[in-house]
Amino acid sequence: MTPKKQDKLNRKKASRQSPQHKAAIAERESKGWARPVQTPRNQKAIDRPLKLSDEEVVWVKSMLIHEDGVIMGFNKPSNLSSQGGRGNFHNLDDMLWAFARSNGNKPRLLHRLDRDTSGIILAAKTRTSAAFVGNAIAARDVHKAYVCIVANPHNLKDEGVIDAPLRREEIGREAYSRICDPHHPDALTARTIYRVVSRTDTSALVQCEPFTGRMHQIRVHMAHLGCPIAGDVRYGGALSLDGLRVPRLMLHARAIDFPHPDGGRRRWEAPPSPDIQALCKGLGLG
Repeated sequence: MTPKKQDKLNRKKASRQSPQHKAAIAERESKGWARPVQTPRNQKAIDRPLKLSDEEVVWVKSMLIHEDGVIMGFNKPSNLSSQGGRGNFHNLDDMLWAFARSNGNKPRLLHRLDRDTSGIILAAKTRTSAAFVGNAIAARDVHKAYVCIVANPHNLKDEGVIDAPLRREEIGREAYSRICDPHHPDALTARTIYRVVSRTDTSALVQCEPFTGRMHQIRVHMAHLGCPIAGDVRYGGALSLDGLRVPRLMLHARAIDFPHPDGGRRRWEAPPSPDIQALCKGLGLG
């Protein structure tokens, strides 16, 4: 800012503190005059208040499982987009208007989960906390743990590391991730650590920790090992295991470990949804 502009700004601020200005404001208010609330002409869609039904407010509030002064943690159900999404249905980001403050600001999501993936997802109440955790995510200082149910457990060691680059491919309106040669011009490094929690002859419960955050990374990496996630029809997952119906993609974000804006670290967890628990019980997976 130039000295001339700074001087003009200082004089404007000073004038607002003058007795004359305060008297004018008091007279305006006594007569019932109010300055209209000004909103940006080209306000971003994410900043436009959204009216939610009573049922939607109750629903999104039921997802809230962790909260402190600046960060919120939700257990997102399957079949709900984090942002955007298809059709006219609200996504989780839209539904955060249920927590909007009196100043019109609402919490904002800090990361995403696939529409069909359930589990823990964070939102920040303030811009400062959003920037703090966002920087930690960019620095790969936020660690996530997922659980999934897969077929063909004989293809899995008890634990291992999957280092297989991915590239994005679009077919019509659908986007996919594909394993590719590391020298491919669109190749992105992708690394997933996995550990078998429980297994039977036909299925396994696996914990996965992605070191990178590529689209559909865990889904594609497990399919790459010949163990597609149950219910993942996009990447070869079965819709039934041992004669039991698989109702949806059996992938759940179980925990997230992150540096907290108030200091230290937090590890927040989200219990698996009833459909995953029921399928584990039916398959004999602990």
